[in-house]
Amino acid sequence: MSLRLGDEAPNFQAKTTIGDIDFYNYIDGSWAVLYSHPSDYTPVCTTELGRTAQLKGEFEKRNVKVLALSVDSVADHLDWIKDINETQNTTVDFPIIADEDKKVAELYDMIHPNALATATVRSVFVIGPDKKIKLTLTYPASTGRNFNEILRVIDSLQLTADYSVATPADWKDGEDVIVVPAIKTEDIAGKFPKGFKEIKPYLRTTPQPNK
Repeated sequence: MSLRLGDEAPNFQAKTTIGDIDFYNYIDGSWAVLYSHPSDYTPVCTTELGRTAQLKGEFEKRNVKVLALSVDSVADHLDWIKDINETQNTTVDFPIIADEDKKVAELYDMIHPNALATATVRSVFVIGPDKKIKLTLTYPASTGRNFNEILRVIDSLQLTADYSVATPADWKDGEDVIVVPAIKTEDIAGKFPKGFKEIKPYLRTTPQPNK
């Protein structure tokens, strides 16, 4: 059965490029991005892992730990990292999970037989500090992921976790946000001192609270 939003992310133990880890222990207290690749030594994956490494500071300032996964071995991962560092002008130092027995891939339903019978599709899971799944994305093997979008979603999720707001279509960090319907209009001023705009009784906006 596939995992859904709000489900608890399954724990697992795995061999990785930084050593053996227990997933829960590794991400304890942090947000996490767990994402999979069809296989090592593939061109799109090379750019994705490189881009993730380049964005290390962006993930760190959001308290996000990133883990990648494919069904290849640690030895293959470590050898491939040399190519990634060379071609993408970066340093990959986050863990890449070696899921040779497909245990993690099966836990997270990362293998879609109609797409790739023996390898993982491009799955993305954003997991909160409460170990609950906050976002799932699945890309085809031919399409590289948009990591700016993944960061944007994390910003939105963290705002929702810390304040009673949602984010509108195409929202970017620093723009106005939406006050959730559960808050009565008469209570908004007390919760959002920057003020608010009532466009419709059900559509109220306020400046981003943490800016």
